[in-house]
Amino acid sequence: MEIANSTHGAPAMAIAVVIPCYRVTRHVGEVIAAIGPEVTRIYAVDDACPDSSGDWVEKNCPDPRVVVLRNEQNQGVGGAVMAGYRAALADGMDIVVKIDGDGQMDPRMLPDFVGPIERGLADYTKGNRFFYIEELKAMPKMRLFGNAVLSLMAKLSSGYWDIVDPTNGYTAIHCDVLRHLPLDKVSRRYFFETDMLFRLNTLGAVLIDVPMDARYADEVSNLKIRTIVGEFLYKHGRNFLKRIFYNYYLRGMSLASLELPLGLLMLVFGIGYGSYQWAKTLATGVAATAGTVMLSALPVVVGLQLVLAFLAHDISAVPRRPFQVLKHRQNASRRSKG
Repeated sequence: MEIANSTHGAPAMAIAVVIPCYRVTRHVGEVIAAIGPEVTRIYAVDDACPDSSGDWVEKNCPDPRVVVLRNEQNQGVGGAVMAGYRAALADGMDIVVKIDGDGQMDPRMLPDFVGPIERGLADYTKGNRFFYIEELKAMPKMRLFGNAVLSLMAKLSSGYWDIVDPTNGYTAIHCDVLRHLPLDKVSRRYFFETDMLFRLNTLGAVLIDVPMDARYADEVSNLKIRTIVGEFLYKHGRNFLKRIFYNYYLRGMSLASLELPLGLLMLVFGIGYGSYQWAKTLATGVAATAGTVMLSALPVVVGLQLVLAFLAHDISAVPRRPFQVLKHRQNASRRSKG
């Protein structure tokens, strides 16, 4: 209740919408027209679009809230969103919502994404197309499988074990959090949404999934699964190692800090020693003794238990205290002392 009332009586927050524009001239006009009056500013980011999306928006969208931004070189969806984020921060916005311009995301759902942030319940909200089971029938089977795999990988690398649909681009973020993110380091292209989750976890930001329908129209996806599998595996692995180092060794240590390396060491030893003895038995025909079998099996069993204990601790360590509330209290404390 304390968090829910933390913004009670405060003035309405200034909300901005960022729309990356790259070959979306067929839909972006409808998207902008559907954005409600609660939004203060709309940033349409022309990411060096060959269709000149920025020019099209300026000519066909008379909404005075619209500001067209242009990237001189194509930087991908992440680069376009970063341009919008920087503009929103410079203009003093409080919350920034990112909506794609291809018509897949319903702008009328914007209050569902902004609400938890306004009430101090979350720092970042994102869409979840997996919540309504019946709606999943509309999703292509290959995309459904791919998102399930990516969700598992994202849980490991980001530390947000309670999220689903990590590549969902319908998001909202509080600017108190945005100011503390290293925007220059966030991945620029298709890994953008997932990399944002990793960066948010390093701040201890609270994230909430917002159920939404899966909508597919006549848009053409530029994402080719075969070309990004290797890149995603590498970046997920890199972010996982960074997160473990930051949270369990650099900022503080706990029992989990010992469980993971010790468990992995015992697993490697047990599997390696057991494989060696198995190969030796095949080569000589002499069965391994009971002691040898136990020396191989026991480290594997104990090591697996230690790794599972670490995972249980990591799952329970998902951020629960909103970053924006912490910053609000810190600022209030400074003002009272001053």
